[in-house]
Amino acid sequence: QVQLVESGGGEVQAGGSLRLSCAASGGTFARRPVGWFRQAPGKEREPAAAISWLGRTYVADSVKGRFSISRDNFKNTVYLQLNDLKPEDTAVYYCAAGRILGDWGTSPSRTDFGSWGQGTQVTVSS
Repeated sequence: QVQLVESGGGEVQAGGSLRLSCAASGGTFARRPVGWFRQAPGKEREPAAAISWLGRTYVADSVKGRFSISRDNFKNTVYLQLNDLKPEDTAVYYCAAGRILGDWGTSPSRTDFGSWGQGTQVTVSS
């Protein structure tokens, strides 16, 4: 099992940027897929971006061109860069890791990831 801790959330104005970090410990992080999911009030948790252990990336259509995901395996950290933020990006952002050498299909789903962080709040004001 791997433990995940998110950081970097906060409140920004529309058009602003944030960089979220997901720091991992306790497992073979470099060989696990990692995803960032988000959950807005009253809505289901949805994938925002993901990166496989081979470096393949997924970015949801709703944030494509504004969000990017990267990983630094030496630091056991995955980053989510959020640019040109909009009020509809307001949500709790969760980091999640899958099983060793795991992957996802066409798009990542919650069932592809077994370890979850506690989440970090992102609030975008207009």
